[in-house]
Amino acid sequence: MRVLTTPEERFSGLSGFPYEARRVPVADGLRMAYVEAGPADGEPVLLLHGEPTWSYLYRNVIPRLAAAGLRAIAPDLIGFGRSDKPADVGDHSYADHVEWVRAFAFDALDLRGVTVVGHDWGGLIGLRIVAEHSDRVARVVATNTGLPTGDQRMPDVWLRFREAVRTAPVLDVPRLVRSGCRTELGPDALAAYDAPFPDESYQAAPRAMPNLVPTEPDDPASEANRRAWQRLSAWDKPFLVAFSDSDPITSAMGPILHRTVPGAESVVIEGAGHFVQEDAPVPLADAIATFVARTEARP
Repeated sequence: MRVLTTPEERFSGLSGFPYEARRVPVADGLRMAYVEAGPADGEPVLLLHGEPTWSYLYRNVIPRLAAAGLRAIAPDLIGFGRSDKPADVGDHSYADHVEWVRAFAFDALDLRGVTVVGHDWGGLIGLRIVAEHSDRVARVVATNTGLPTGDQRMPDVWLRFREAVRTAPVLDVPRLVRSGCRTELGPDALAAYDAPFPDESYQAAPRAMPNLVPTEPDDPASEANRRAWQRLSAWDKPFLVAFSDSDPITSAMGPILHRTVPGAESVVIEGAGHFVQEDAPVPLADAIATFVARTEARP
C-alpha cells in the first residue's frame, strides 16, 4: 500500500482551530490523527466526521463540549485531514474504515464509557462500532447520517452527488462542503477544507467513499449493516437523533432511527443543512452536552 501524509505546513494558521494534532497507529503503516480538548478525566465524546471533511468540521463544537467538562475527541478518518492517506481508491473499504476507527478508539486510546457522535460517514462507521462493541459505548448521538444496507434506494440527490464525485476531473472538496451548508463559508474555512489535499494524488479517500455506501442488497457491507440494525433494534442505552431541519440527503433516516432504536430521543437542529456543524454548531454542541449530562452511563 502506498501511503501519503499531507505536509504539516498545509495546516499552519488555521482560523479557529488551535488544537495540536496527535497521531496514533491503527494498522501497519497507518496513523490516525486527532485533536482533543477538555479535562482528561471528563466523559469521552468521540466526534466522527464524514465525507469529505475532517476534524476541523467540529472546531466550533469542541470548545463548548470542553467547557461542559467533557473530553471532546475528534479524529480524522484515514485518508482525511492530518491522518495518513492510502493513495489508491482500492485501498479503501467500508470494513477497513470501521476497523481503523475501532483500533483508534479502543486499542490506541482505550476509550470506555464513550459517547459516539456520528455525522455522515462518521455515522455509517460509528453505528457499526456502536452495534459491534456496545460494551465500550455509553451513549450515541446520530446527526445527519444513516446505516444503509442496499435494500432501499438512496435519495436521488445522493445519487447525483455520487456521480459527480465519480466523474469530476478535479474533485473540488471546498465546493462540496459549501454546497451542503445553508450559511456562507468564508475563505478561511474553504481553505481549511482544501488543506488536506495538496493535489489529486491525496484524494483517494473522498473519491472512494461514495462508492463504498451500500446501494445494492448484495453489497460487501450489506450483511454487516443488517446485523448492526438488528443490534440497534435491541439497544438499551441512551440514543439521540439530532438531525438538522434542512438536509435533503439524510432527512428520511432520522425517523427510521427514532422508530427502530428503543427509547431513542429526537431533537431538530433548526436552520442547518447537511453540515450541521457549520450551520448550527452551538445548538448541536448544547444538545450533545445536555444529553450527556441528563442521561446515565450504563455498562
